[in-house]
Amino acid sequence: MIDFKLISQSGAARAGVFDTLHGQIETPVFMPVGTLATVKALSPEELKAAGAQIILGNTYHLYLRPGCDIVGRFAGLHRFMHWDRPILTDSGGFQVFSLAKLRKLTEAGYAFQSHIDGSRHMLSPEKSIEVQICLNSDIIMCLDQCLEHPASHEQAVAALELTTRWAARCKTFWREQTECRNSLFGIVQGGMFADLRQRSAEAIAEIGFPGYAIGGLSVGEPKDLMMEMAAHTLPLLPADRPRYIMGVGTPEDLVELVALGADMFDCVMPTRNARNGQMFTDRGTINICNARFRDDEGPVDPSCDCYTCRHYSLAYLRHLYTAREILAYRLNSIHNVHYYVNLVNSMREAILAGTFDQFRKAFYTKREG
Repeated sequence: MIDFKLISQSGAARAGVFDTLHGQIETPVFMPVGTLATVKALSPEELKAAGAQIILGNTYHLYLRPGCDIVGRFAGLHRFMHWDRPILTDSGGFQVFSLAKLRKLTEAGYAFQSHIDGSRHMLSPEKSIEVQICLNSDIIMCLDQCLEHPASHEQAVAALELTTRWAARCKTFWREQTECRNSLFGIVQGGMFADLRQRSAEAIAEIGFPGYAIGGLSVGEPKDLMMEMAAHTLPLLPADRPRYIMGVGTPEDLVELVALGADMFDCVMPTRNARNGQMFTDRGTINICNARFRDDEGPVDPSCDCYTCRHYSLAYLRHLYTAREILAYRLNSIHNVHYYVNLVNSMREAILAGTFDQFRKAFYTKREG
């Protein structure tokens, strides 16, 4: 079990710490997404320089390519990708749901055809855990049923009940692996229904896990509804375990969710938006293509000390991006990942100092300016 230590609170916002096989994690924490055993455009050394404590890998993609036979030769992802800090892997369920050419959901799991070559596979709860143990990630996730938005109350009930049964199967299989030292997180579902979120949280907590995640948010619902579900669900999760909001979100989302008591986040936005020329700053998001940056000698963000802001001007970054030079994606990604990591680190410092409310107000004041 993860020995999560809650160090300080400022309102509902939490600062904590826990150990993994590959190092300590201080929360709140943002996890850059490394879907295919790489955070796009960035080397492990650049991720470390940006302050990344932990990254996320994707079970579905790594199972299909390169496969456990290859990763297993390296005793897991860490040696395979030259990353010696913690890794979290998702279960693969969302990717089966969203990417597979053909899929069929049964009690046994997801039967699907690969989006790569059409080959047929079965992703059961046990298979998901088996693959993640092969990947040797520090934190592994239970297989759950993902729902589209909108979904009916009846559909959400069926999904949470299946997710609960699968969670029990995942835990049983995980406990049977005598050599397994990976930590297993359970996932709360329930759609956009407060009563079902409570029902799911209670059921998953009763099974018992080292950590807990809230899934099924940021799937197309209005932002106020997402926050309503998070605000309702987070206090229902055990206070002595890490609380992970999956796949969320914007800088504003992170600030609000930390204020509600969330500890862990992942999102593709820093690197995906970087490749689309969008840069996150204290003043808000800027588009590097904007003509006003054509001869701007200043950095992306004067308050940022990342490698990109220390060495390159907006004019140069705009030139690289409009010329579609590969270096543009790397430099933009370095900045955006640094921004996200620094944002959660700043929130942690404010929580420790008991000044999170002031931090939150200042965050929005800078954007309004």
